[in-house]
Amino acid sequence: MNRMENFKNGLIKDNPVFGLYLGLCSTLAITTSLNNAIGMGTAVIVVLILSNVIISAIRKIVPDDIRIPVYIVIIATLVSIIQMVIEAFAPALNTSLGVFIPLIVVNCIILGRAEAFASKNGVLDSALDGLGMGLGYLLAVLAMSFIRELLSSGGLVLTNPFNTEQVWMNLSLIPEEFRISLFSSPLGAFMTFAFLAAALTAYKSHAAKKAAAKTKEAK
Repeated sequence: MNRMENFKNGLIKDNPVFGLYLGLCSTLAITTSLNNAIGMGTAVIVVLILSNVIISAIRKIVPDDIRIPVYIVIIATLVSIIQMVIEAFAPALNTSLGVFIPLIVVNCIILGRAEAFASKNGVLDSALDGLGMGLGYLLAVLAMSFIRELLSSGGLVLTNPFNTEQVWMNLSLIPEEFRISLFSSPLGAFMTFAFLAAALTAYKSHAAKKAAAKTKEAK
């Protein structure tokens, strides 16, 4: 698999949330608004890229017996730095995301890519893998947040994370009597996830059947 194929797989085919079912705790919890999704998605992208690059760079000098603890220390350090930056410059976002920022340390996406890819590949490939998986996670939480916020509140609100008084977008699209408050609850999160995961599975199944049909015709 070349670099571009590996990068694109993280976006759709092997999407960490809807394809591999990783990082679901934070996904289900923080996808109540676009602001939360963008903040968490950006943090995960940064940690994924940096951890993959560092782990790839030191993969040949880390003994196999202690590689997992070393990976966790690297990821925990990066997450602590990201959390301090968010707390300093975007305190409202830090409050909104709460405990889920430090929990990035044990996010299965981060550790999974470190073990499955970065520890076996070069720095550039690992950086692209981290970017692809990170963008896949961001797209997943944005899709869930879009649906949940729109259906539960009737609109979409996006503010400046560094200045919450500055509103970038405030749309009201659904009349109050047609709003479904259920989608702001955990049950709504599970329903949204199930719908999107099923849609991706159906798409992958259709694509596989199409590819199989083309192969059969070619023979």
